[in-house]
This record gives sequence, structure tokens and C-alpha cells, in this order.
Amino acid sequence: MISKITIKAPSSTANLGPGFDVFGLALDALYDKVTLTKTKSGITIITSDDVPTKPENNTAGLVVKNMKKKFKIKDGVEIKIKKGIPAGFGMGSSAASAAATAVAFDKLFGLKLDKNSIVEFAGSGEKASAGSIHYDNVAASVLGGFVIVKTNPLDVIRIEPPTNLRMCIAVPKIKVPKKKTKVSRGVIPKKIKLTDSVLNLSNASGIVAGFMSKDPELIGNSIKDVIVEPARQHLIPGFTKVKENALKAGALGVTISGAGPSVIAFAKKSSNLKKIGLAMSRGFATANTKCQIIICKPSIGAIDKKNYS
Repeated sequence: MISKITIKAPSSTANLGPGFDVFGLALDALYDKVTLTKTKSGITIITSDDVPTKPENNTAGLVVKNMKKKFKIKDGVEIKIKKGIPAGFGMGSSAASAAATAVAFDKLFGLKLDKNSIVEFAGSGEKASAGSIHYDNVAASVLGGFVIVKTNPLDVIRIEPPTNLRMCIAVPKIKVPKKKTKVSRGVIPKKIKLTDSVLNLSNASGIVAGFMSKDPELIGNSIKDVIVEPARQHLIPGFTKVKENALKAGALGVTISGAGPSVIAFAKKSSNLKKIGLAMSRGFATANTKCQIIICKPSIGAIDKKNYS
């Protein structure tokens, strides 16, 4: 039995426009790294990053706490966290730490859990940062690729993305509120029109069909959201211009990454990705906001052996 394991988990984007709380995509952009080591007792967190070190307030700590309790494990666990994904920017930062921890715990104690159980435990850690459980980001980080989350009971469907799918992410250099998830969820309308629901459903179906048929153009053309994006866009300075510029520069589809404030553009490998990124930067500049541009492709997940050490 091993006594120490390190797992790397990728960043992710959730929703993909109309797939609110259902769709997730792992991104080969940024990573969180978690090392679990068996100790005699308790749970300790070691990190040089700005994250809580009380297990119940930390996504990784909460995952370990829940898994120790569920499987009646007496050993202690030391959790070493190295953050590579900025918190609060819509790239699944807390989800990646939770995903890496759930996969690492499963391997460390030889539990051999199925993928849905690992996603469920990883999701339980999200309560520490988001205040409630959401499986879209954690499912993508755990499994990699494109995921569809079915709930009650939890069942995650994974689809291998097209090899020529690429993304441009514009990460604005702005201060995000501590309770950003709560703020961004608070602006979502409680009632929606039936016609809007039908339109979002048709676009979400187009995204699934696009991933299944390995068609980036169908994916991009279907990334249109008439419910959540319009309600949230005022929280992102210059969003309308960022989106408009990216589409003019050749992006196939543009939307808010997760709860934002990052904006993600979908394109093909053959697209002029630097041009799209530059256009997005100019969009943010209209609101006197600087941004970082990340060009990436879909990623493998934390459960892939290439992410173990």
C-alpha cells in the first residue's frame, strides 16, 4: 500500500452557455496539484497559497474529511496544495483541488471507487468554497474532456472532444468579491419564458451533437445562452465588446466561462487564435480593463495516470 501520492487536476469551464450546471469541459490551461500523505492522525493542510487551512473550510480538506468518515479510515492525512488556477475567475479553481484530492484519496487507500462516486466526493468539497454542491466543474476536472452531469441519481456522461477544438480564454485583471459564486447566482432570474427555455434546450442539444460528431463549428454555433448570460454580463466590464470582437475575429462561439468574469471563445486549431485573443483584449480595453489571454485545448482528467506522481 502506498503512503504518498500526488495528483494534478486541470482547470475547467462550466455551462458552455446554455448548459447551466450540466455541462463542463476540462481545459489544458492551468492545473492544481495536491499531495496526500498518510500520517498517524488528524487532517493537516500545508500550502503557501491564499486558501483556508482549516479542513472544514477548504475544498480539499472537506473531501478528505468526508471520505475518511464514509470509509471509517483511522489514518491521518496531510494535504499539500499547490494552486495553479486563480480562485474566483470561472475556471474551476476550487473544483480542481477537490477533484485532485478525491482521486488521490481513492488511490492512497486503494478504494477502487467508480467514476460517479469520485465525482460525488469531489463535489462535496465544493461546499467549502461555493456554499453548495455543483458537479459540472468537478466532473470535468476528474474525468477530463466534455461532461454532461445527470442528477438524482448522479450519473456523469463523458464525451471525447474533437482533437481540433481550441479555446481562447480572456481573464480580466479585476478584483472579484469573496462570495462571487453567491453574487453571480443571485442575479439569475427566478422565472424564465418558455420560448427562452426551448431556445436554450435546442442550443444545448446542438452542443452535445457537436461533441459527439467531433464538429467544432456545430459546438461553437450552439454556444448561445439567452437566460443566464444576459443576466450576468453586467458583472463583467466590457463583456459585450469582448464577445463581439472575438466573433468578428473568427471565434465560432463566445460565452462567460462558468460564473465569470473570464470570457471563453471557442474555435478550431486552424483559426487565428492570436487574432481572437487580441480582439478580446481590445474588448476589455474599452472598459479600461487589462486581461490575460490563455490559448488552450481540452484536457485529460485527474483520473488519467499521466496526472499521477
